[in-house]
Amino acid sequence: MSTIKKHKSNKLKIILRGLMVTIGGFIAAYGLETVLIPNNVSDGGVTGLSIVGSELFELPLGVLITAINIPFIWLGYKQIGKSFAVFSIIGIASLAFGTSIFHHTPAIIEGDTLLVTVVGGIILGFGMGLALRNGGAIDGIDMLAVLLSRRLPFGTSDLILFLNIFVFIFVSVVFGLQGSILSAIAYFIASKVIHIVEEGLSGSKTFQIITTQPEIMIETIRDRLGRGATYKEAYGGFSNEKFKEITCVINRLEENKLKEIINEIDKKSFVTVYDVAEVKGGNFRKHNIH
Repeated sequence: MSTIKKHKSNKLKIILRGLMVTIGGFIAAYGLETVLIPNNVSDGGVTGLSIVGSELFELPLGVLITAINIPFIWLGYKQIGKSFAVFSIIGIASLAFGTSIFHHTPAIIEGDTLLVTVVGGIILGFGMGLALRNGGAIDGIDMLAVLLSRRLPFGTSDLILFLNIFVFIFVSVVFGLQGSILSAIAYFIASKVIHIVEEGLSGSKTFQIITTQPEIMIETIRDRLGRGATYKEAYGGFSNEKFKEITCVINRLEENKLKEIINEIDKKSFVTVYDVAEVKGGNFRKHNIH
C-alpha cells in the first residue's frame, strides 16, 4: 500500500514540476512580447538569436525558438540526462507557444528604456528561474557552455558570457547599438533574478571557524542563534598545531549576528564563509531562543 502511495506521490510531483516549467515558459514569453520586443530590446542566448532571426526573415518567433533549440535539447539529454531533456522540451515548447499567444498583446511599457530593461529583465528572469528550479530550461546556450567547459580551460560562467557577446553583436545588427546595450542590461537583470528564484531570497551560508575556544563558540551559537554546529580536528600546515574547526550552516539573514558572536568570543579566529545553494536532511531547523 505504501509503495502505491509513494508511486502516486512521485507522479504528482512530476506533474507539478511540469506545470511549473510550463508556467515559467509562459511568463518568459509574456515578458518578451509585452515589454522587451516592442521596445526593440532582445534577450541573450538562443532566444536572442531567435528574436533577431524573426525580425530579419519575418518568421514566427516560436518556430525559430523551437528549431534552434533542438540540437541543444539533444545536448542536454546526452550531458545531463533524460529528465532534464524532457522538462526542457516542455519549457521551450511553452515559451514558443506563449510567444504566439502574446504576440498581439499590447505592450505594457513603452518608451522608458530604464523601466523596459528592469521590468522586462525581472519578468523574463522569473520565468526562466521557475523553469530551472523545477528541472527544465528554456534556453539552450547554457547547455553548450557546460559542454565546452569540459573541453576548454574556462569556467561555465565565463563561456556563457563569451557566447553572449557574439549574440549581442548579432542583436546590434537589427536593433542597433542602443538596442544591443539595453538587451545586455536586461539579460544581466534576468540572470540575477534567475539566481534569486532558484535559491530563494534568504538562502544559506556555511561558516567554517577555527578558534581556540570551540566549545564556548558552539554553545553561544546554540543559545543566541538557535543553531547547531559541528566541529572536527584540523592541523596547521605551517605550525602543525592542532585546532578544532567549527562548521555552522545558517540563514543568510543571520550572518551579521554570527559575525558579532565570533568577534565577541575570539577576534583572532580564522573564518571562511561559503554560499550554500541548498540545504537538505539533518536537522537544519532553527530552535527557539529563550
